[in-house]
Amino acid sequence: MSCARIVRSRRILLVSSALVFFVVLNMPAALAQQAREPLPPVEVSAPPSRKQDRPAGRDAASAQRPAARRPAAMTAASKPVIPNAPTPLNSNAVAESVSRLGLTVRETPATVEVISADTMREQGYRTVSDVAQSAVGVTAGDNPAEPSAFSMRGFTNSQINTLYNGIKIGPQNMTSRIMDTANLEAVEILKGPASLISGEGAAGGAINFVTKQPHTGAIRNEADLSYDSLSSFRVHYGSGGSTNVQGLDYRLDVSRSTLNGFADDTNTKTLDVSGQLNYRVSESLKVWGAVEYREDRGKAYWGAPLVPVAFSGSHATAGIVSGSYVSNFNGANLGRVTIDDRTFNTNYNVLDNRNVAQEVWLRGGFELKLAPDLMLKSQAYGYGAERSWFNNEVEAFNTATNTVDRSRFYVAHSQRLVGNITDLTWDDDIAGFGNRLVTTLSSSYLDFVRPGAANFPGDSVSLVDPNRGYYGLLTTQQQTARIDNEALSFEDRLKLTRTFALIGGLRVDHIGLDRNSIDVNGLEKANFPFTKDWAPVTGRIGYTWEAVPGLTFFSQYATGADISANNIFLIAPTQKLDLTTARTYETGVKHLLWDNRAEWSFSAYDILRKNVYAAAGGQTLNIAGRQESKGIELAGSIRPIEPLRLWGNIAYVDARYADFDFAGGSFSGNTPPNVPRIVVNAGASWRFFTPWPVEIGITGRHVGDRYNSDANTVTMNAYTVGDLYAFVDIPRTGFATVDHARLTLRIRNFTDKRYAIWGDPFYPDEILLGSPRTYEISAAFKW
Repeated sequence: MSCARIVRSRRILLVSSALVFFVVLNMPAALAQQAREPLPPVEVSAPPSRKQDRPAGRDAASAQRPAARRPAAMTAASKPVIPNAPTPLNSNAVAESVSRLGLTVRETPATVEVISADTMREQGYRTVSDVAQSAVGVTAGDNPAEPSAFSMRGFTNSQINTLYNGIKIGPQNMTSRIMDTANLEAVEILKGPASLISGEGAAGGAINFVTKQPHTGAIRNEADLSYDSLSSFRVHYGSGGSTNVQGLDYRLDVSRSTLNGFADDTNTKTLDVSGQLNYRVSESLKVWGAVEYREDRGKAYWGAPLVPVAFSGSHATAGIVSGSYVSNFNGANLGRVTIDDRTFNTNYNVLDNRNVAQEVWLRGGFELKLAPDLMLKSQAYGYGAERSWFNNEVEAFNTATNTVDRSRFYVAHSQRLVGNITDLTWDDDIAGFGNRLVTTLSSSYLDFVRPGAANFPGDSVSLVDPNRGYYGLLTTQQQTARIDNEALSFEDRLKLTRTFALIGGLRVDHIGLDRNSIDVNGLEKANFPFTKDWAPVTGRIGYTWEAVPGLTFFSQYATGADISANNIFLIAPTQKLDLTTARTYETGVKHLLWDNRAEWSFSAYDILRKNVYAAAGGQTLNIAGRQESKGIELAGSIRPIEPLRLWGNIAYVDARYADFDFAGGSFSGNTPPNVPRIVVNAGASWRFFTPWPVEIGITGRHVGDRYNSDANTVTMNAYTVGDLYAFVDIPRTGFATVDHARLTLRIRNFTDKRYAIWGDPFYPDEILLGSPRTYEISAAFKW
């Protein structure tokens, strides 16, 4: 990386950090006096309070008239909605990773889902993959398969940004890890191009994981534990509230889990410790600091090999996969393929395989009210991660020997990231119209070192009861990537009337990349090192119109940018290095009705991504001209009577490549891998209001046909699975020292369905299977 770039990046970071500490350390004497005065209780975990929106334009005069002279339709309006009160689809939640304007989901001109901690606990979502699969139209890998792989609206992997408390650390398919939900306050999902907030990489959307935050008030404690029929267990303790120090609130969470897989010798062990302190110095100033340590260690599973139907004979299964396949690993023509029922629980990985990550987060900042209409927020952050994969990752059936050919893979990451995000919010009128403007300056510097295998040992093992063996000789080489990123963005909402608002934003990025690659002898490879700069401009423009109270129409045009060649850490000097841009047109409606007992939403969208690369087998990339995606999404939840709750969602997408031509063929018209045309989720529960209340429920999920590669020759067949649960709430009389206790029995995949959950397009010779039926018992306590 050039010295000038390093100096420039670090200067920006130093200036941003200096601004944080300068403001904190140089408060006027008046603020110091306020800090010594008693403070009223403040709920610091909620969004910062904002003044009530003023009537705009021609509505201003009518707002000043007595209510008796207003039209009857206005006086007969339904009950007002309590700000931030839970609704059936959680549309009153504020997702700061979606918009820095502090808008609720219903006020945002885009499709947004916020899954709360309460929902995660009630539905038994143990990992973030479980959470993602509950969302409208989202599919994911699963433990012990690929727990960090997501697909939505026709896009997958690095085309979807993964954020941690609003901060991006790198391409999702390289940096995401399996994560337990115990320490999370919410998971926020934004559909469609989302570069305005999260930057490069968000062609398909963004998923944000929010850790639990401090609250002001009495200290509350919670403890959770569970155990299942695979001998998996989870345990979590959390505590938070106000301390004896005036204005100081805390939150601490510790969770530990061991999730055992259905395949032989597979498991993932996680540890997550997170904490945060909020200190309300005065009514105008809050400072805060947070730290988190995460660790996961696993024995990996990479799937069951595709085998010829003719070879499996009576052991061939129906309903998991179909189609024909010619291996691009060993050239074997398998003909019609199946999953052999003798391989359902077989792990073809080497005995000494390991999959390990350790991550540390440090974050801190302040919120300062400079004036009644002016708020300054800033946070500085540091992140470090050490990751390694030491596996056999290829399992390709060889028709010449009737064995499974294997190939090893090793890679490690050493990642360091520092950055700052500073927002200035101005909330005032412009010519009588209510207006809120947020200006954001962000900067980051990332250092990424990637040792990898220089040789890939291989062997062949039997299909049934293989001798798994060991990795063998490891010879390494090294890649590096240094990335600096500066961005300036503006986001604005202008209320033309009390019910109609224009919302837009613009983001200008500078991304600087320096890459190098060193061979086994320590020599630089051809065409390395190299440097590349990008300056994408992305944004959003849309509107919301509350036609009647609770009924909001919205539309938007939004853009996103990402690297055309898979991801920014892996692009080579011989690959096309341009940014590709995605755009979306979206329109829809969100409706909260029946005194907040029912809610539904609908959206239709059209997304186009140009000049892209697509994954091919054997760690290679093909040039795909365009990727098109059109679809609709519908979600609803209702409580028709107090004991009964019904909910469901359905998504339909038509995603395909265009102008995808290459030497020897064309994939134009084909569907991208892991993209089902239809996804349906539904559930129902009934609550018995007995002295110890009991609730029973059922959830179901249907996922349509998908392909495991761009060639679309092998289909992962549609599947339907369901879960059953029952829990009892034990009042304080049951446990004298506990305010609330809940005991739950859950049956996952109660029909014991065998199905394909994911197909890695880099490894099309194998299919990742979903988990069979499991039983789980859990307990949760609050006091």
